[in-house]
Amino acid sequence: MTEHTLTVAGVAVDPRHWIGGERVASAGTFTDVSPIDGRALGEIARGTPAEAAAAVAAAKAAFPAWAATPRAERARILHAIADGVEKRLEELAIVETADNGALLRSHRRGVMPRVAHNFRFFADWSLTLDHEDFETRGHTNHVSWDPAGPCVLITPWNAPLMLATWKLAPALAAGNTVVLKPAEWSPLTASLLADIAAEAGLPAGVLNVVQGYGSEIGDALTSHPDVRRISFTGSVPTARRIAASAAAHLTPLSLELGGKSPLLVFADADLDLAVDLAVEQYDNAGQVCLAATRILVEETVAEEFTRRFVAKAGALVQGDPREEATDIGPTIHPRQLEKIDGFVRRAVEAGARVVVGGHRRDERYYAPTLLTEVAQDSEIVQEEVFGPVLTLQTFADEDEAVQLADDTRFGLAATLVTGDRERADRVTGRLTAGTVWVNCFFVRDLKAPFGGSRHSGVGREGGTWSFDFYCDLKNTVTAPKGWNDHG
Repeated sequence: MTEHTLTVAGVAVDPRHWIGGERVASAGTFTDVSPIDGRALGEIARGTPAEAAAAVAAAKAAFPAWAATPRAERARILHAIADGVEKRLEELAIVETADNGALLRSHRRGVMPRVAHNFRFFADWSLTLDHEDFETRGHTNHVSWDPAGPCVLITPWNAPLMLATWKLAPALAAGNTVVLKPAEWSPLTASLLADIAAEAGLPAGVLNVVQGYGSEIGDALTSHPDVRRISFTGSVPTARRIAASAAAHLTPLSLELGGKSPLLVFADADLDLAVDLAVEQYDNAGQVCLAATRILVEETVAEEFTRRFVAKAGALVQGDPREEATDIGPTIHPRQLEKIDGFVRRAVEAGARVVVGGHRRDERYYAPTLLTEVAQDSEIVQEEVFGPVLTLQTFADEDEAVQLADDTRFGLAATLVTGDRERADRVTGRLTAGTVWVNCFFVRDLKAPFGGSRHSGVGREGGTWSFDFYCDLKNTVTAPKGWNDHG
């Protein structure tokens, strides 16, 4: 432990940047505050364009050697990183809960094991990249996936380490070097990951972590001429700024953005299942881009659905995310809580009826909320709240259900609950969404493409789609003659 080290929930965390295999301080810092109790966790290095440029330079310098490293050796190191994550799983879970307020039991049982799996999956998938050679008038075509170069990865605060490694693992497995910019509201586990990667043998400069405010260092990263890929998860307005910044050098982008996803409940559905899935949308205090926040229920069962929903939602336990019995933790930051409350207040002023919640519990927690009597063109239906706020509307038939479901500028996901297989096939075929779940929710396989349509994103990640983004695809065409074959 050094003079710079913070102690967070009993775990030592270095608050400095990680650049070129070394810890680097900044002249300024920012305070990282726990959403659980509002206490300061420590002062974090506040990056400037100088640190951003140094990180890109380190990534550029490390790229040739890492790109030339055989796939199998890169995969071995990624598996070693996964081993390190599993070894420190409890520490990572405790620190991330302190930092972003998500449930400790979820971090222990689901999120951190998924972090390790991200590294293992993409390490192994990189070894399978292959396209069968094919002939063109006697010439041989050979497709290869070449490392693209230094990548900038900008990640959100709602699932910091899982979403960072969802990007980081394929980028590294592909042979790229990385500059990771974690969200300023939840930077700590990115720092721990840098330590784990170094201990696993990842060469200096292959992974760099720069902390700070996007408004201060974002443009220095996304407009840098040496950056060859940018992957961002976050809001639509920020994505527009990143895209404009990247345009000068035509840097390819992968954007996973907001959602306003529907949950369609038909009269033939298992209503208990539908209610369970609807209440599940309060997970992580509603701070989930995929959340089906617009509940659309066939009008003949809407009253019964609402009755069961109110009973189920009323049994949720909201409180300290470190407690095993807690179902819903705090909102990440007072600014986010104010934003959520503003959405609900304006909706009520516009005529919405509060069925559940509709208020702050205190300065950190917003009560799980359900609003009805909302207009389709209203702000609360059209805009992403990113909090524990759901709306409920009714529909008369399939056509109206699909029309309501697709009537936003987003297209990230959709959930459908029905007992009719033919209806499921018809409706899913008509929905605009990157992922559709039928009689389930949040089942995700890394082999599947993930991303959004319309304003919910650009591109797809997962399986080979990730490597298509993080690589320069090359086709080599070889003539059948012209060789000096003398035996």
